Amino acid sequence: MTTFASGTDTLTRDALTVLQPGFTGTTAPDWLLRRLGEGLASVGLFGRNIASPEQLAALTAQLRAERDDVLVAIDEEGGDVTRLEVGTGSSFPGNHALGAVDDVELTRQVAQELGRRLAECGVNLNWAPSADVNSNPANPVIGVRSFGADTELVARHTAAYVTGLQSAGVAACTKHFPGHGDTAVDSHHALPRIDAEPSVLQERELAPFRAAIAAGTRAVMSAHIIVPALDPDRPATLSRPVLTDLLRGELGYDGLIVTDGMEMRAISGTYGIEHGSVLAVAAGADAICVGGGLADDETVRRLRDALVSAVRSGELAEERLAEAAERVRTLAQWTASAALEGVVRRSANGTDIGLLAARRALTVTGADRFTPLTDPPYVAALIPVANIAVGDETPWGVAAELLRLLPGTRTGAFAGETAGPAALEAAGARRIVAVVRDEHRHPWMAGALDKLLAERPDTIVVEMGVPQAAPRGALHIATHGAARVCGRAAAEVIAGA
Repeated sequence: MTTFASGTDTLTRDALTVLQPGFTGTTAPDWLLRRLGEGLASVGLFGRNIASPEQLAALTAQLRAERDDVLVAIDEEGGDVTRLEVGTGSSFPGNHALGAVDDVELTRQVAQELGRRLAECGVNLNWAPSADVNSNPANPVIGVRSFGADTELVARHTAAYVTGLQSAGVAACTKHFPGHGDTAVDSHHALPRIDAEPSVLQERELAPFRAAIAAGTRAVMSAHIIVPALDPDRPATLSRPVLTDLLRGELGYDGLIVTDGMEMRAISGTYGIEHGSVLAVAAGADAICVGGGLADDETVRRLRDALVSAVRSGELAEERLAEAAERVRTLAQWTASAALEGVVRRSANGTDIGLLAARRALTVTGADRFTPLTDPPYVAALIPVANIAVGDETPWGVAAELLRLLPGTRTGAFAGETAGPAALEAAGARRIVAVVRDEHRHPWMAGALDKLLAERPDTIVVEMGVPQAAPRGALHIATHGAARVCGRAAAEVIAGA
């Protein structure tokens, strides 16, 4: 049983309990351990905190030595968004690849194995899956993080993912409520707006969340988006009509509501994280996620004091804060009991379920006239700017896997209007493998492919984003994601392995 530091009153403990802060380093800093002793109940992990599974297990053990029921959360979607394998790329394809296969049992197995690995490292809350319907092809922040653009497909795979993840004893956090798919703005940078009619929201955006709730998702994450049909004044994270009236009332959800990162510009640039956190809890949120960019004791102190002051001034009802804190503790109790039931064993027969799924997710055009390569090619990676959720520290592409299969493979990265000519010059006489990501969203990328294919019609094209552009090239492979296993699956086709 956790004991709290003397002198920490109930109000202050509750204010700390609803926070989910991050921190820097691969061991827990003293300030974080002290806050756990004062009532902090959750910690958020990011790629900067993880060096290896063994180190992560030691870190979570260090946290539990201070508070045995601490919620250790992570943003581990698999696919393009990985923290567990931030330095190498994920062993699991992301949602879009799973949606492309459309085998709900495979999705459940992938989520279960991912959950098993998280649980082995001491992580018990995963900010996943994304239940967003990627209805806008220009979406810069969801894309391959979504199971797809079809509502029913997204709903059934969201439910399967929740079931698989939680069978491993890791709480799912379905996101981004009420749906972040129909936007062309990244909420990391600005405040998106979705102008869908109420009937469209009901039939499209909300259906996957209903499926997640029916599957028993233990947490739901709010989106920093304005949906005028629901609340014309405030983003969903700060909206009582969205979080309390809709999610709790109409949809009947009674689990934990977690905010998306409060340091994101959609909130910090409009309301500020302190006032935004007060408004979020008042609207119905139970846990304040902060720490993607703000990760220090001063941030925790400021948010704690803002919540306490809001209660004392009457801006935030003490009962609402206490209710939020109790929901955090209830989830912590569930994770503790789930851990006691034991972690599921490795997938049947030791199957590498992630690689199997990535292979099944490939869409290959031109295979009937393609002869696998035997000589090392030149891989021209046409690289767009990564969105913040994905980050730019995780490697992606096919070069590393082709180098393993075809020693001597060379590679280069290209971007902008000169990408095509530069890639041609660098490749010389070698066969070119052009790797793209969301060609349809980047005119310069499409132009570079035009140049490559005009000069070298035998160029192989690997699309590792959402395959909206028409397939072209001597061989076209759509991987539906840029996870390491997706790159390996594509390389196997190119090299005939």
